[in-house]
Amino acid sequence: MSFNPADNIQDLQFFGEFGGVNPSISDSSTYTFISAKTMLDTFEGNTDGCYLYSRHSTPSNLYLGEALAAMEGTEAANVASSGMGAITPTILQICGHGDHVVSSRTIYGGTYAFLKNFTPRMGIETTFVDITKLRAVEAAISATTKIIYCESVSNPLLEVADIKALSVLAKKYNLKLIVDNTFSPLSISPAKLGADIVIHSLTKFINGSSDSMGGVVCGTLEFVNSLKSVIDGASMLLGTSMDSLRSSSILKNMRTLHIRIKQHSLNAAFLANKFEKDGLKTVYPGLESHPSHTLFKTMMNVEYGFGGMLTVDAGSLEKANALMELMQEKNIGYLAVSLGFYKTLFSAPGTSTSSEIPEDERKEMGLSEGLIRFSIGLDNDIERTYKMMKTCMLEVGVL
Repeated sequence: MSFNPADNIQDLQFFGEFGGVNPSISDSSTYTFISAKTMLDTFEGNTDGCYLYSRHSTPSNLYLGEALAAMEGTEAANVASSGMGAITPTILQICGHGDHVVSSRTIYGGTYAFLKNFTPRMGIETTFVDITKLRAVEAAISATTKIIYCESVSNPLLEVADIKALSVLAKKYNLKLIVDNTFSPLSISPAKLGADIVIHSLTKFINGSSDSMGGVVCGTLEFVNSLKSVIDGASMLLGTSMDSLRSSSILKNMRTLHIRIKQHSLNAAFLANKFEKDGLKTVYPGLESHPSHTLFKTMMNVEYGFGGMLTVDAGSLEKANALMELMQEKNIGYLAVSLGFYKTLFSAPGTSTSSEIPEDERKEMGLSEGLIRFSIGLDNDIERTYKMMKTCMLEVGVL
């Protein structure tokens, strides 16, 4: 039977304490033990099925982790309070003083800032490369490299990583390949393509309602347990735990993820094709003009499409801002960061989510000031939305 991430979620069965169709929420910060010996064993990591403190784990968090591991096809998963709460402990669990990371240069601004500005304080250095150029990736690897880090579909330029090829490189040099799959849940399954660790910001598409923050690290049981170790686990010791009420809410929203992703992809593909035909500089992996269109097709789970993210270059920051303000005024969407909401969200990454990247580096990677990142919503009549968008573009002189 072929791997289908949505079916794997659907096949999980959780019951509540009294037979509820949703699992009971573990609304406790600490847990009792029948014996002192059991408490000792739990602290040492030798007892399954026992809970000691919610910063370590809770039943609610384990339910969500199990669903996410099933979705990504990994042995286990550990949920966190935010996407950065998943990313930062993962890197720090693997790297220490004197170690080195090879990272894609086009990644989420917060991740870039962590690797560029924060980890050097701990003696961890990073080389940023064009992840689409495998020779450049390999040339950046040194004797102290521990990680190759990338995003399946990069934020915000929508570059596509060749996960299979990067996995071969990682294995050749005994490195860990970490892939942030936030932009392409269900559409791409990095672990099935050779990634060692898969990360998501659950805040985005997976939750889908912009009301909860969360993150997850999916990987081997050994690695997930190492993150939660009371002795030296980065997640445990940095306190990036998710609240049980939030994890319960996100788990319920995961049941509709396959429906939502299909609609996000359908709507984004429709708009991308229209915008490109109108002469706009449009980037979307589903367009044949995208340099990695063919690569994406070799990696994708076809029924979930090419995702809900696209970019359009408005030509200048002034035009981009005018267009976004007008689209919000016309209730087409919201001028807001984040993504995966039922409503279309748009922002200019150069002055928002990627502003941590220095201006000269943004220019080098092709991140123009006029670039607008769209997270396309679940609009029922996407042709109507397109007509409204086009009217706004004509009014502000983008078209």
